[in-house]
Parts: sequence; C-alpha cells; structure tokens
Amino acid sequence: MDLQREHLVLFFLMGVVTYLPRWLPLFIFSQRSLPAWFIQWLDFIPVAILSALVFPELFLAGEARDLNLWNMKALVALPTFVFAFLTRSLGGTVIFGMFLYWISGRLPVP
Repeated sequence: MDLQREHLVLFFLMGVVTYLPRWLPLFIFSQRSLPAWFIQWLDFIPVAILSALVFPELFLAGEARDLNLWNMKALVALPTFVFAFLTRSLGGTVIFGMFLYWISGRLPVP
C-alpha cells in the first residue's frame, strides 16, 4: 500500500473506533424503555465526570499527589462555585472565576 492509501485506511479505522462506542449504546437503548432508576442514575454521570476532572487539579499537588485543600486554586474555586450556584449564569461564572484567578495572581505570596 502506498502512503496515501494507508492514511485513508487509518482515518477510516479511527473513525470506526471513535464512532462505534458512541453509536452502539444509543442504538441499543433507544429501542427499549429504561427503568426510572436507571434514567435518574444517568443524570449523575456528567457531574461525576466533571468532578473527576476538576478535583485533582484543584486539591492534589506534587508528584505524590498530596491532598492540599488550602492552595490558591482551591481558594479561588470555592467562591466561584458559590457564585455559579447562586446565579446559574455560565458566562458570569466564567468571568467571575477568571477575575478571582487574576486577583489571586497579584496577591503577595507569604
């Protein structure tokens, strides 16, 4: 096979590998009625994924991944979470969080 054909085959197979795991559950579950508890359980998946991505960045530091609750990122994130909860404004939360992060970078380090 020449190089261009190998690339086309590679792109096609990458598309299949990416598309199939997304399409298959949708195809299977769209034709069945799901129990209410399962639908409620599915509502927690985005929150769990976001928490798994955000928590280590905010509260774990170093190579040994030590728990550090009082670092600047965590101290900025907590009022940002409160602001998001109270206002329910995505744009406002992003601006407020960026402002707090900018202010925290200008504070003198003890």
